[in-house]
Amino acid sequence: MTLTAEQFDRIKGYLPIQRGNVRTENLTFIRALLYVAENGCTWRALPTEYGNWNSVYKKANRWAKAGVLERVFAALQKEQIIAVAIEVLAMDSTSIKVHPDAHGALKKKKTSHREVKGRLEHQASCGIRG
Repeated sequence: MTLTAEQFDRIKGYLPIQRGNVRTENLTFIRALLYVAENGCTWRALPTEYGNWNSVYKKANRWAKAGVLERVFAALQKEQIIAVAIEVLAMDSTSIKVHPDAHGALKKKKTSHREVKGRLEHQASCGIRG
């Protein structure tokens, strides 16, 4: 889906004001977000026409933390620009490194806090030979 300039003008009021040295306009940024959401691609696979993938990712991360992305997607639906039920918006979180104990790896055998040297196999635990 490509967002037109007229559609962007309808949701412009929901976006924060751009300040400072901005390389990517909000229209291009929203188009990049819609591209990633529609195609399910990684940020690195974002076409160069949308700008540097890392810059787009960082801006999306800031907007997500500030709640702007939620407002933008709600506005897109309110203005009937997109018609999908977005309950959870999660991008680029498909692989998470887990501790080996969490996924069933073999655990190391624990040794006793003190080691008894010279213990015979036929010796009972109480120290009496059988």
